[in-house]
Amino acid sequence: MKLPLAWLQISYEKMRLLIAIAGIGFADLLMFMQIGFRDALLQSSMRLHTALNGDIFIISTQTSSIVAPQTFSQRRLYEAMGVKGVKSANPFYITLAPFKNPDTGADRTIFVFAYNPNQDLVNFSGIEKNKQFLLLQDTYLFDQKSRKDFGPIGEYINQKKTVKTELSRRQITIKGLFSMGSSFGADGNLITSDVNFFRLVKNRKKGLIDIGILQLEDDANLAQIEAVLKEKLPKDVHIFSKKEFMAYEQNYWMTRTAIGFVFTLGTVMGFIVGTVIVYQILYTNVADHLPEYATMKAMGYKEIYFLVVVFQQSIILAFVGFFPGMLVSRFLYIFTAKSTGLPIAMTLYRAISVLILTLIMCIISGSIAVKKLSDADPADIF
Repeated sequence: MKLPLAWLQISYEKMRLLIAIAGIGFADLLMFMQIGFRDALLQSSMRLHTALNGDIFIISTQTSSIVAPQTFSQRRLYEAMGVKGVKSANPFYITLAPFKNPDTGADRTIFVFAYNPNQDLVNFSGIEKNKQFLLLQDTYLFDQKSRKDFGPIGEYINQKKTVKTELSRRQITIKGLFSMGSSFGADGNLITSDVNFFRLVKNRKKGLIDIGILQLEDDANLAQIEAVLKEKLPKDVHIFSKKEFMAYEQNYWMTRTAIGFVFTLGTVMGFIVGTVIVYQILYTNVADHLPEYATMKAMGYKEIYFLVVVFQQSIILAFVGFFPGMLVSRFLYIFTAKSTGLPIAMTLYRAISVLILTLIMCIISGSIAVKKLSDADPADIF
């Protein structure tokens, strides 16, 4: 079987091939990790939005993200109820509070969500079967996917133990679990009733809320009602459909924080590093075989043949470097997910995306390196 010239040239120097595989694999690893962290950032920031049972959401215009919500008057919900097609309008509350680890006594900030348990506003796993506990005074549900720094609360609850601890120096009881997960903005979460919320946050005036959740009649036109609400309600609130609400949050993390910029820059840097590495490999390979290329030109081979050879080398390098980088990245994804609780995993879409970036990276390098072939003049050899 006749082996392609491109592969014979690349594989002839074994050490150079190994260096090329390591370099491209490292560049792919950088891109996989940065893209993975970026997507985990966006997915984790959407966990609450996804779980809220609503068609239209109202937040203050001063709220840039739900990790730092600004309050607005509950009067806006009463006004929204006056719009035909709105079935219900309910408040949702968010705050940060110091939570005491029941084992160590150490304080750590935790997110607290609250709503009227008699309303079906949240569909996290575990909420429905434990909803009756929310009706009890100073009783909370704990997110079992919270970071371990809050203590082995999930283990205690599964052992049928009642957990008593402090939240903002107020004694509380945890009697059940739900599943949400940590994010870049929150390491842990609690859910309680609106009544318990105001027992906890004593400086919050009743009538000030963080999110308004509107549920529409089954036959209501969402776009039409949204337009009416935007026209009718004062300009101190944003009116969002669920899709718009999620996009607003994602835009905050990607454009208004350093985190989104850093992950994007990291992906670009991985691409550039890979391009430079592949260029150096291809350029050196062309330079080392310049006399052979010149000889083949003298034998009648067209320049297009040599261009094809270099581009074949680029594609071969892209594939042989991609798979080691993907395998290492998959292992790191699993490790990161277990350590942080972030939703990061290897997906077919992400693997294909990085493979395409790798091919583009190698082809760009080949396009630059191929210019060296113009120096392969037979007259300089003979």
